[in-house]
Amino acid sequence: MVTKITSGADNFVKALELAGVTKVFTLSGNHIMPVYNALFDSKIALIHTRHEAAAVHMADAWARLTGEIGIALVTGGPGHANAVSALYTASMAESPVVLVSGHAPLNQLGKGAFQEMAQADIAAPLTKASWTCQKVEDIAIDTAKAIRIAKSGRPGPTHLSLPSDILEAASPLNAPLPSSEDFLVEHQSSNVDVAAILSPLMASKKPLILVGPMMLSKSGRKQLLQLEAALNIPVVGMESPRGIGDPSLGAFSEVLSQADCILLLGKKLDFTLKFGNSPGINPECTLLQIDPEANEIERVKKAVSNRLKSSCICDTPTAIDKLIAAKSAKHPSPDEWLKEVNSAITYRPASWKELPPTAGRIHPAQAFLPLQEILDSHPDSVLVSDGGEIGQWAQACLNAPNRVLNGIAGSIGAGISFALASRVAKPNAPIIAVMGDGTFGFHSAEIDTAVRYGLDFVLLVGNDARWNAEYQIQLKDYGKDRTIGCELLPSSYEKVCQAFGGYGELVTSSNEILPAVKRAIASNLPSCINVMIEGLAAPNIKRG
Repeated sequence: MVTKITSGADNFVKALELAGVTKVFTLSGNHIMPVYNALFDSKIALIHTRHEAAAVHMADAWARLTGEIGIALVTGGPGHANAVSALYTASMAESPVVLVSGHAPLNQLGKGAFQEMAQADIAAPLTKASWTCQKVEDIAIDTAKAIRIAKSGRPGPTHLSLPSDILEAASPLNAPLPSSEDFLVEHQSSNVDVAAILSPLMASKKPLILVGPMMLSKSGRKQLLQLEAALNIPVVGMESPRGIGDPSLGAFSEVLSQADCILLLGKKLDFTLKFGNSPGINPECTLLQIDPEANEIERVKKAVSNRLKSSCICDTPTAIDKLIAAKSAKHPSPDEWLKEVNSAITYRPASWKELPPTAGRIHPAQAFLPLQEILDSHPDSVLVSDGGEIGQWAQACLNAPNRVLNGIAGSIGAGISFALASRVAKPNAPIIAVMGDGTFGFHSAEIDTAVRYGLDFVLLVGNDARWNAEYQIQLKDYGKDRTIGCELLPSSYEKVCQAFGGYGELVTSSNEILPAVKRAIASNLPSCINVMIEGLAAPNIKRG
């Protein structure tokens, strides 16, 4: 019997097992073959994709839906470069992802090694930490460190490059493996003066608490509802590139402009809030801030000066617990304000439901409103929304216990990858994914991945034969006679899905939307419903 010599790759896989990792999203390549070999002896499942960026997007969606670390494993050089672009979406979504990239051998660097690249430097601007493992003894501890940093404070992606000679090297018998403490999340918390935060909120007539993307998972939203109930203050989550104009928040901009005191609870004061300026936020409105990052607090101080009345460093979930614990009695803030804010957020124009049946090009509201029945049929259903104008219509019309969006990054193309990971994370729940026809082209080959792994979902492609978000900008800023470079063909995307082995239908009648989706679900296949829609601008929701 031949005794297997433990390698660096074995120690890497052992570290993943100790972290509780069960899924790795990956695309094969020369530099990571030792890891694939080591995974034969583990219970970790590989889900191998058709593009490295798709692997990162899947790890991102997995992390958002499960609360676990998302692991993307790609090869070095151009494989790494392909993956890096997807880190931005995960970063802006505050999603704990570790990108692990193979790397040229350390003993060949500077000599023109195969696919030699300064990988850690390339990933650094988009991650919380990025480095290259330097010796086989460090590989397991480095892996634990990358996971711990990704999940600590404000969550976000990290990157670790693993040179192929380290992966192949025999591991010393005494090479350290991480303990449970090595994976523990590092809490950022100063002495939180809860009274300094709560007092001005209680004294104000129209207070708001704004939170960022990390709290907008299914479990996070439950915590936000608990906070709102404890304080009787509206708590609003923001995760859209449309910011205060996010259609899923209805007429929120109308009440935001009335607020006289806002607590930024892990929410960045960025473009989504007009940098705290009017007309988005009243210039007389005072601000409070609790954030896990000192540099974010300093940035807000510079932006709004003496309008920031109190601030402290603390993780958002910890801060929520402290705020709830500090206020056992009901907050005296008037119920009318809470009702007004919630009414504004849930407001949708009644005219959307009154549209007559349409054939040919369908109004986006007619395409999506019927699908709420599907999302309401299961307590763990998932809405995936990608793309520009069409994604905003979907978010305005639909809600679900779980949402995975392209997020504050405003990037497009991740929708199919998000849908695959959603099925891996939620094996029995309905999954409705929405994207535009332009966006379909980014990762359509991942339908092949879905078919290979039996990952069914329903993808609705809003087909208006153009890059509509950019077209709407040109129309508004330059006029109809100066639109250019946004035209597409009304292509048969459903046939692309069929060619990969999935189910597809073309829909040109509003009455056929729901029946087509039900047939797609019944097929138990990855499905594409190609919906011919009117190319309308995203809704700008206002009451009255």
